Amino acid sequence: MKVIEHINKAAEKNETLISFEILPPLKGKGIDGLYDHLDPLMEFKPAYINVTYHRSEHEFRKNPDGSFKKVTIRKRPGTESICAAIMNKYNVDTVPHLICGGFSIMETEDALINLNYLGIDNVLVLRGDAAKNETAFIPQPDGHLYASDLLKQVMNLNNGMYLEEELINSRKTDFCIGVAGYPEKHFEAPNMQTDLTYLKAKVDAGADYIVTQMFFDNAKYYAFVEACRANGINVPIVPGLKPIYNKRQLTVLLPKIFSIDLPQDLSNEISKCKNNADVEKVGEDWLLEQSRDLKKMAYQAFIITRLANRAL
Repeated sequence: MKVIEHINKAAEKNETLISFEILPPLKGKGIDGLYDHLDPLMEFKPAYINVTYHRSEHEFRKNPDGSFKKVTIRKRPGTESICAAIMNKYNVDTVPHLICGGFSIMETEDALINLNYLGIDNVLVLRGDAAKNETAFIPQPDGHLYASDLLKQVMNLNNGMYLEEELINSRKTDFCIGVAGYPEKHFEAPNMQTDLTYLKAKVDAGADYIVTQMFFDNAKYYAFVEACRANGINVPIVPGLKPIYNKRQLTVLLPKIFSIDLPQDLSNEISKCKNNADVEKVGEDWLLEQSRDLKKMAYQAFIITRLANRAL
C-alpha cells in the first residue's frame, strides 16, 4: 500500500498514524539485531517503516610497496533486501530512501527495478549528504546532483521511460514518491523562500507528499506548513520527529550538522542532566509533548518518529 493511500485513509477516519525510520545494520552485522529493535515497536501498528540508504565512501589503503589505492566501501548495505525482509516478517509497508550520492543513474535505475520486482511501491527521494571527506556534495560520475533530477528519473520509470530508449513494450512502475522539506530551511539554501521554490518544483514534478527534517519547536512546523500552502504546495506534509538521547546532539549533531535550533527550555533541561540516561528521558518526554501538540492541533494526522538505531 502506498504512503499517500495510508495518509488519505487516516485523514478520512480522523486517525493518527505512526511510522518509524531505521538504519540498515553495519556491514558484517546480522539482521536479528534489527528485528530485536522492531519487535516491541509492532504493538504500535506502524503504517510503514522507512529504511535509510547510505552512500558509498572512499578511503585510501596503503599497499606493501608504500603506494596507496583508493577503495570504495559501503558501511550499511542492504536497504532493498531489508525492506523486503520487513514486509515479509511483519506485513508492514516499507519506504526505502533513494539518494543521489554514490550512485550513477544506471545504478539508480537498477535499484528501482529491484524494488519494483519486490513489490515495494514507495520511495523517499533525497539528494543525500556530502561524503565525509568532502566539504560539499559531489555527485557520482554520471549521477544526479539534485533530488529533483532523481525524482524525474523515478517519474520517467512510472511513465515507462527507461534509460535504454530502444526498449519495446517496457512496463511502467508505480512508485509513490516522498521528498524532504525543511521547517528551518536547508542549510545550503540562501533563504527560506528559495528553499520553498525548490520544494514546490519537486512537488510539481510529481512528489506525492513531503516529510520534514526533524524539528523541536512545533511552531516552526506550523509556520512551515502555512508558508508551503501560501506558495501553492498542497500535498500532505508529514512532521518528522527525533528524540534527543545524548548531550553531543545538543552541541554538535543538531546545530553543526543539521543546522537546527533547539528551544531554550529543552536545552536548559538537557544541560541539567548528569548522564545520557537522564538526557534520553528528557528527550523522550519532549518528543511525547510534541506529538500530543501536533495531534491536538490537527495539522497532520500522521506522525513519523525517527528512531536512532544506536545498536546497529
